[in-house]
Amino acid sequence: MFESLSGKLTGALRTLSGRGKISEKNVRDSMAEVRTALLEADVHIDVVTDFCEEVVQDALGEKVTTSLKPGEKMIAIVNQRLIDLMGPVESGVMLVDPGPTIIMMCGLQGSGKTTTCGKVAAYLKARGKKVSLVAADLQRPAAVEQLQVTAEDVNKNAKGVGEVTCYAEPEKCGEYGTTTGVTIDVCKRGVNHARKNKIDVVILDTAGRLHIDEELMKELRGVKSMTSPHQIFLVVDAMIGQDAVNAAGTFHTQLAVDGVILTKFDSDTRGGVALSVKRVTGVPIKFIGTGEKFDALEEFHPERIASRILGMGDVLSLVEKAQEEFSDEDAENLAQKMASGTMSVTDFINQLKSIRRMGPMKSLLGMLPGVGTALKNVQVDDKQFDRIEAISSSMTNKEKDDIKLLGKSRIKRIANGSGTNSSEVNRFVKQFEMMKKMSKQMAGSGLGSKMGAMKDLASGMDPASMAGMAGMPGLTGRGSTKTKSNKHRFKRRKRK
Repeated sequence: MFESLSGKLTGALRTLSGRGKISEKNVRDSMAEVRTALLEADVHIDVVTDFCEEVVQDALGEKVTTSLKPGEKMIAIVNQRLIDLMGPVESGVMLVDPGPTIIMMCGLQGSGKTTTCGKVAAYLKARGKKVSLVAADLQRPAAVEQLQVTAEDVNKNAKGVGEVTCYAEPEKCGEYGTTTGVTIDVCKRGVNHARKNKIDVVILDTAGRLHIDEELMKELRGVKSMTSPHQIFLVVDAMIGQDAVNAAGTFHTQLAVDGVILTKFDSDTRGGVALSVKRVTGVPIKFIGTGEKFDALEEFHPERIASRILGMGDVLSLVEKAQEEFSDEDAENLAQKMASGTMSVTDFINQLKSIRRMGPMKSLLGMLPGVGTALKNVQVDDKQFDRIEAISSSMTNKEKDDIKLLGKSRIKRIANGSGTNSSEVNRFVKQFEMMKKMSKQMAGSGLGSKMGAMKDLASGMDPASMAGMAGMPGLTGRGSTKTKSNKHRFKRRKRK
């Protein structure tokens, strides 16, 4: 996400770097490029206009034109203005004591509202809370059944010691549209059921429409009036661009929404909604959906998003994801093996499985400073991991412990057993050994040195090779990137 915007913003600001002195004209010319980049990213035009002028005034006020490092000064100003544009935000869910905390979820049909209810429930389950999902969408066919299945799935498979249940009255679906207030009554009984059973959080999954109309708003206002929710979250599809901002404004006017949850955020290559919604509507983004799984829900932190946009990565979010998957003991054991160069294929596959649970690989790599821009044109194929695991499963325990045992006959056997070919197995062996070597070399380095190494890899190497050396062999398959090395370009020039 933000690949295109990040590249254009950093390119525009880079024009100021290396200058001993710049003028107001230089600043305004640079911001003209920023303006174009923001508009292309589908940021609301009023937001773009105000943002660019605010940056210019900040730059002149802080005397960037006389600074010894104007480029760095400008990046700092833009970074702060991006943070201000999207914040402030009290991310997460505000819980009340005594409970239950009542959360009302609303949104248009197709925004991913029911799935998001499950994600929020999983988020709370991981924090040890008892959650009840109330099936208040009696209009959409099978909506009640979908929420029941979602609750069962989250309760069974999501992390944490909490509990997730579903309160549903499927027999009331037949009364919807013929009996006044049937949805409101279901919500009231759902909340009362939660109080009796000492539930910590109640999530009301209300009905949506294909468009905003008075009938929908009347029903939602009724639910709000009779249940008095502590927080109202609006679920919005980030892929619909400025229509999402308009929808947020309308819902906020009618219901006084407390926060927005952006779904499909990982698929929104432009990112204009994230930069527009707070300034235009006054409603902060609380969460972003970054995948289909129940744990693919992140708290929204403006400072981290700003850092991603400016190509500075998001190490804090990456560390938080890693802490959820790796115990301190496992991390220490793996670190020792990597430092000594004794990490086996089994160790690597276990690490790989944990990394896969953290999210799409391209998204994770994009959180490393300087790496996201290098991967802009790389098509990262996460299915390659399935082939890597298949190759590993076809190896004996001895071969996993000592990959140097693999000769031609063994490689052929592994290829046949894994449904791959010998070249793929050879590539895995080569990249695994390369990764072990690099891990050993970096083991004694500090964080700064490691990040420097990753930046060097990102800027000076073919992205596919970089991915393999970054500890993830086979990340990109053959022919999966449009990017070609400089070597090929030089050869073409020679022939001319």
